[in-house]
Order: sequence, then C-alpha cells, then structure tokens
Amino acid sequence: MTDMTQPIAAPASATPEADTSEEKRLGLWLTLPAQLLVLFIALFPICMQIYISLTDWSPLDGIPWYRAYELWIGLLNYVDLAGDPRFWSALWRTCIVMAICVPVQFFLGLGLAILFVDDFPGKRVLYSTLLVPMMVVPAVAGYMFFMLFQSGGPVNDLLSLFAGRPVTIAWLSDPDLALFAVIVSDIWQWTPLMFLILLAGMVSVPQDQQMAAVLLGASWTRRFFTIVLPRMKTIIIIAIAIRVIENFKVFDNFYIMTGGGPGVATETISIYIYKVTQQELIWGYVAAIALAILIVLSIVSALAINKMKGAK
Repeated sequence: MTDMTQPIAAPASATPEADTSEEKRLGLWLTLPAQLLVLFIALFPICMQIYISLTDWSPLDGIPWYRAYELWIGLLNYVDLAGDPRFWSALWRTCIVMAICVPVQFFLGLGLAILFVDDFPGKRVLYSTLLVPMMVVPAVAGYMFFMLFQSGGPVNDLLSLFAGRPVTIAWLSDPDLALFAVIVSDIWQWTPLMFLILLAGMVSVPQDQQMAAVLLGASWTRRFFTIVLPRMKTIIIIAIAIRVIENFKVFDNFYIMTGGGPGVATETISIYIYKVTQQELIWGYVAAIALAILIVLSIVSALAINKMKGAK
C-alpha cells in the first residue's frame, strides 16, 4: 500500500538579511545615547564659539554668555581680525617656528630611526634616554631652557670655554636671539616623538623585500630610497601633520622662557590668544581668532588625510 503521508515542512526561518537588519537596528539603539553624548561634546563648544564670535561679549559685561545676543555685532570681529597687525604678526611668527622646527625634527628623527632600526650594544639604554625629553612637562622644559639661556647660564659658559674669553650673550632679552632660544627648546623636546613615529614605520617595512634586494646586490642607499621610504609615506605624513598642528598650539615652554617677549619677538598665536583672553578679556574677539585657527588646522588635517589616501 502506498504511503500517502507527506513530510511536514519546517517553518521558514528569518532570512540572513532580516537578521542583519535587526542586529544593526538594535546596535543603533544601544549606542545612540553614547553617540548623542559624543556629538554634543563635539558640537556644543563649536556652536557656542561661533555664537560668541558674533558678539562683543565679555565676562566684565555682567551678563551671562547665553544672553550675549544683546551685544550682537555680526561679523565685525572677523573684520577687525583681518586688519589686526598683531594677529598676523603672531601667525607669521608661528609659521616661522613651524617652518624651522618641523623639518629639523623630521631629519633628526629620521637619522635616529635609521641608527636604531638595527641592534647594537646599549641600544635599550640609549633608546630610553632619547625618549626622556618627550616625557618632560612642557612648563618644566621651558624653565630648564630659561635657566640654560641666562646670561650667566651653562650655554654662555660653554661658549666661553670654546671662545677662550667670557661670553655673556643676553639670549632671552635680545629680540633677534630669543626666538632662536625657544625654537631650540621645542626641537629638543619633540624630536623624540618624531623619532618614535618614524622608527615604528621603519620597523614595519617587510624584511623579506629588503633581503631580496640585498641578494640582488642593491646598496643600502638604494634599498632605503626604493623600498623603505616609499612604504613609509603614510607614517611620514602623519608625523609631519601632528607636529604642524602641535606647533600652532605651542605655549608652555615659550611663555615660561620669554612670556612672548622681549616685546612681541616670541609671541606665537597661542600666546597672543592667551594675552587677549586673560589680560584684555575681549572674549568675543578671541572666539573669532580661535575659530579662524580651527579652520586653518582643519584644512591642514584634510590635506594630510588626502595625501595619506594617495600614498596607499
């Protein structure tokens, strides 16, 4: 007799696409509070800064910041900024510091990275010693170099030893020499960071490619410029971009050493903003300055990201 029974079909389960969609929706709802908090933390200061920059508000006015609209002046702060010679002078001085410090730190860091990529006796001790300046608090580093560059300090003593006569150069009182002194302090403190980044990039270069080049008879110079450097493009761009952005924010050691002086000889954009904020209390104008610098640094970051994409 023929069996007339048919197998009972199992209930259709949800499709993988539906499962993925549900997981994404659940993940979105679970992370939404954190995302909103991060968005608020990022956007609120910027929105507040834009708002204050369009007013003539100052804490001395006796009104809270959210009522700054009572002192609304529109784009007048930006008009004043465009015609402020002291602002442009501070910005130009910052660019000079950046143009000197970043290349010097890069080439010193690259040279040290080349030396430390191979093993040699005492490498660990020297490696740890080289990283010490980076770990010194910037204010402490500023005080150290303030003492070094005094008229009766160790720098002049060393120069006296070589010159064979007393040398009493007023490094921090001379407008032409003060900027050199603070640049030396920045190079001393942040070359180790450049060295650390470049060494990490150099170590990550595949060794098998270099060994193949050695077997083919390529010299060290040829291997470095045809294998190592091309594969470090992204790392190099990151290192330079970090130092360029950080140079716009340099403050501690410069302020401790010279206070922006003598006169305004070492007044970078960070010191200028500090003085306008704390001494002149023109907060609406300060907000306009800070927003302009933020736009400049955002452009630099965008260019660096585009370069990194092109380097891949």
